[in-house]
Amino acid sequence: MKPLDPRLLRRARHARRYVLLTAGLGAVTAALVVVQALLLAHALAPLVTREADVADVVPAVAGLTAVVVARTLVVALQERWAHRAATRAVAELREQVVRHGVALVASRQDADGTGAAVTLATRGLEALEPYFVRYLPQLLLAATVTPAALAVVLGLDWVAAVTIAVTLPLVPLFMWLVGVMTQGHAERRLAAMTRLGHQVLDLLAGLPTLRALGRERGPADRVRALGDAHRRATMGTLRVAFLSGMVLELLTTLSVALVAVGVGFRLVYGQLDLTTALAVLVLAPEVYLPLRQVGAHFHASTDGVAAATSAFELLERPLPRRGTAAAPDLRRAVVRFERVGVAAPGRATTAPHDLDLVVVPGEVLALAGPNGAGKSTAVAVLLGLVPPTAGRVLVEDDGRSVPLEDLEPATWWRQVAWTPQRPVLEPGTLRDAVGAAVSPERLEAAARLTGLDAVVAAAPGGWSTRVGQGGAGLSLGQRQRVALTRALVGDQPLVVLDEPTAHLDAVSEETVLDAVARLRSEGRTVVLVAHRPALLAAADRVVHVHARVEPPLGVGGAA
Repeated sequence: MKPLDPRLLRRARHARRYVLLTAGLGAVTAALVVVQALLLAHALAPLVTREADVADVVPAVAGLTAVVVARTLVVALQERWAHRAATRAVAELREQVVRHGVALVASRQDADGTGAAVTLATRGLEALEPYFVRYLPQLLLAATVTPAALAVVLGLDWVAAVTIAVTLPLVPLFMWLVGVMTQGHAERRLAAMTRLGHQVLDLLAGLPTLRALGRERGPADRVRALGDAHRRATMGTLRVAFLSGMVLELLTTLSVALVAVGVGFRLVYGQLDLTTALAVLVLAPEVYLPLRQVGAHFHASTDGVAAATSAFELLERPLPRRGTAAAPDLRRAVVRFERVGVAAPGRATTAPHDLDLVVVPGEVLALAGPNGAGKSTAVAVLLGLVPPTAGRVLVEDDGRSVPLEDLEPATWWRQVAWTPQRPVLEPGTLRDAVGAAVSPERLEAAARLTGLDAVVAAAPGGWSTRVGQGGAGLSLGQRQRVALTRALVGDQPLVVLDEPTAHLDAVSEETVLDAVARLRSEGRTVVLVAHRPALLAAADRVVHVHARVEPPLGVGGAA
């Protein structure tokens, strides 16, 4: 990432405002620094040489006090805006990363996008705050205070100005040398944190299976090793940041000492008056200070800079094209799959492969096939969540055929009710999860049909029972009943049921069959993903889905 990456200004609207404000405050700070040095020199020099009494320098002291107060207010204002801008800019980037990462995963373009997006959106981008609060203000001060102070020194004493001009480039040179080493430490730390995040997410996702097999403690050593790698990378970054700060402090101290020695000799030999000498001595550290702070704070914010760079790389990955045409009415439109295939990411597998099917309005269509054949992926293609890598999906209405990818997703999804294998419910009440605007009569009838009425009767608050994030508080089978009831009370012409009986017993399976019969009687189109014979027998038509596994290179005659 560059010192001020244009991508940050494009992606974060609050960052643009903050940069403009900080640039203005930097110009004000530069003026205050120069005025403070001149007032201090004019207040002290007459007293030291006994050319004036204390009463004579009161105006200069009052002005100096006002300048110090003004400079304090400017710093406080900048700090306040820095924290606010950092919080809002990080929130903007976090939202963009999450949205883009989810879209990449949904389109099967990035199998690891979930872990990367989670790491960046949580721990990664949080480290960007030091960049906003500390580094960026000092960078803008270096562009304003340093040239202004050096110009004033040049007008006061050209010898001191030459000394500063010769030693000043050493500061960015050493910053660059240390920065090259620090960048590698920061990138390794982010990589270690990303690996740790992936491992923990995989562990949490597979924890029920590991517990069932008695292997829940197996990955502990691997997680511990990744945690140690993250700790070592973090400590390495901190060590380099500390050493770089010490190097810059030593360099600027020696540079100011050279200026002070030169000013002292010329002051002794009468080549410089005390007022000018004091002003130069006060301004010399102010010339080096912004650059020194830039180096120190930059190395302290390298974790955030590395995370921002990774976030920009993620955001720059192209998404599949989104259509703009309004979707036709699915109560009369026909959806046609023509030799559709979807390549599984990271594997030499196409699932489904060469799938041909027609979804006719008002019928119940079942997709059958072995596990891994691509039935759920075919449903995702129908929903417009996954683009096919081979073949095409056409929507036909009134003699007009439009590719599904050309349709505006919102107008398509508005006509589809989807019940996945693991329904996810938003926090709220049971009534909210099914549909707050549904009439009580229709709600009770649908609940009786799906067996949700028994769940509601057993709940402590009835329909007002609170449901947690993702449906916490309900079993997986109960969540499926909620999702099935929500599909029944809706008016979407197309209902997609992905393994609706996967987590139900044989008795509860009858409720799903009754729900499918109700949907058929209402003239709604139903697409089922099913394994059980009873559910397949309830369909008007069954389409078998197949997968194709490419042989490894060198097998089956391949070169």
